Amino acid sequence: MIESRFALLNDRAVLAISGPDRAVFLQGLVSNDTARISNERAIYAALLTAQGKYLHDFMLVEVSDTIWLDGEAARLADLKRRLSMYRLRAKVTLDERPDLAVAAVFPKASFDLTDDPGTARALGEGVAFVDPRLAALGARIILPRGSIRAELRDAGASEVDFAEYDRLRLSLGIPDGSRDLVLDKSILLESGFDELNGIDWNKGCYIGQELTARTKYRGLIKKRLFSVRIDGPAPGPGTIITCDGHEAGEMRSSRDGIGLALLRLEAVEKEAPLRVSDTAIKPLPPDWMRLPE
Repeated sequence: MIESRFALLNDRAVLAISGPDRAVFLQGLVSNDTARISNERAIYAALLTAQGKYLHDFMLVEVSDTIWLDGEAARLADLKRRLSMYRLRAKVTLDERPDLAVAAVFPKASFDLTDDPGTARALGEGVAFVDPRLAALGARIILPRGSIRAELRDAGASEVDFAEYDRLRLSLGIPDGSRDLVLDKSILLESGFDELNGIDWNKGCYIGQELTARTKYRGLIKKRLFSVRIDGPAPGPGTIITCDGHEAGEMRSSRDGIGLALLRLEAVEKEAPLRVSDTAIKPLPPDWMRLPE
C-alpha cells in the first residue's frame, strides 16, 4: 500500500463567501457553474477580464451555508476587492479566513472520497475534496490552522515539503495560478482549463464568456501550456524558447528538471529541438491534454 503524504500549501488561503445570494452572485462572474457547488461537490473556476484574459483561478466548495474559496494567498485581497466591485445589492459577505489552512494529500488518504474529481465531504471543522482539476493530484484539505497537521497525521498521512507536491504538479502539466498564467494576458483554453474541468460551456453569461466561447468554436488556439523536461540549467519564467532560431514559446515554473512552458503548437508538431541557449526543452504532453488533429 502506497503511503499518503501531505504538504501544507502556505501559498494558498481561504475566502469565505456567505449569504443567501452567494451562488447566484458568483454565477455571473466565474467560468464554471456555481449551481453545482455543494457540501459534496467542489469545482475549479476562474475570474477573467471582459476580454477573456486570466485574472484569478480558485477552487470553490460549500461548508455549511458558506462557500469556501481556495485561492492564492498573496493575491487574495485583490480577488476579494474585484469580487466586491460586483456585489451591488446582492446579499453576500466576503471574509478572509486566516484561521484556515490548505493542504494537499497525495495519493489521497482514506477520507471516504471517490476518484471523481471534485468529490467532497465534511472533515472535522473543515472539508476534504478530490482536486477538481485532476484526481491524480490527490485530495485538497481545508482545516483550522492549529489542528490540520495533527488531523492529517491521524488519518495516516506523513508530512513532506512543498517541493514534493510541486514536482507532482509539474509532472502532470498543471498550472499553478500566476506562477504559470500571466495576468491580463493568458487565456483559459491555452492553459488547459477545458480539460481540467474549469469551464462550463452550458451555463449562462459570465465575465469574459463571449471571447472564451469564440476562441473554442473558431479553433483559434495556437499555443498550449505543456509539461516539459529540462536538460540543462532551468530557464527562469518568461525566458524565450526557440526552435530553429525562431521563437517557439516561453518558460513558466520549473523544479528539478521538469517544468511548464507555453509552446506554439506548430513548433511541437515539428518535433524539432527546442532550446534556451544550451538547455534542451522537450515537450511532454500530459495524458489529459487534447491536442488538435
